[in-house]
Amino acid sequence: MAFVTLKDMGSDFHRLERFDGGDFVRWQRKMHFLLVTVKVYYVIVNPRPPEPGENEEESVAKTRERLRWDQDDEICRGHILNGMSNTLFDAYHTVKTAKELWNQLERRYITEDATSKRFIVSKFFDYKMVDGRSVMEQFNEIKSILDRYSQHKLALDEFIVVTSIIDKLPPSWKNFRNNLKHRKEDINLDELGTHLRIEEDLRKEEKSKSEGWKQHRNRKKQDNVKHFFIKVSGFNGDSKDAKLKGCTGLLFANAFYCEQLY
Repeated sequence: MAFVTLKDMGSDFHRLERFDGGDFVRWQRKMHFLLVTVKVYYVIVNPRPPEPGENEEESVAKTRERLRWDQDDEICRGHILNGMSNTLFDAYHTVKTAKELWNQLERRYITEDATSKRFIVSKFFDYKMVDGRSVMEQFNEIKSILDRYSQHKLALDEFIVVTSIIDKLPPSWKNFRNNLKHRKEDINLDELGTHLRIEEDLRKEEKSKSEGWKQHRNRKKQDNVKHFFIKVSGFNGDSKDAKLKGCTGLLFANAFYCEQLY
């Protein structure tokens, strides 16, 4: 008999997302793994041992086997129900056996997953990367969509996937996109991810250097302005009146320069 404590069951349920009607195939696979782990999945595929006939004497082993099946069926049914949202729990808690519950869920949600497949296909091909967001962040979102392809047993050639993602790169990556498209050798999805990460890191580094140089140039410009007024006006920084005198005394000076002194 499968020995499952309440603590074990609570820990397993904590790791499993509650099924709310979406992504049934993924949830079902996770639930299948859980039920196999606690050794109760067999009640879904193996029928309940029959009761003895009216005049048939049953062995102790047969009785224990049937009692074990009944207990494991209740545990299995409990796992499935507790892996569902409150709304679905209320809708299915009266189903008597784990097998019946499993089959009802399949009949209801496998059909709906056919529509989900079409949605996932469209979601991948319609996805476009945009400027202003991390390219790697968007690349990982696309990979998440592709993971759902596998969950639904949808096959898509990796060359087509890589080519499509390259075409989805944002406008500011135009030159990089063209370089990738003109490569002689093909690259796989992981290699594409490596290229994108390196390119994004280089762009961040260049941007940081550019901003640092811009700040340095602005500070240098301000210093030059101050030195210009000190030299021409004789201002020594003793008082605001002196600054005002220095500024107003230079008829050819730009108002911007005066602002720098304040």
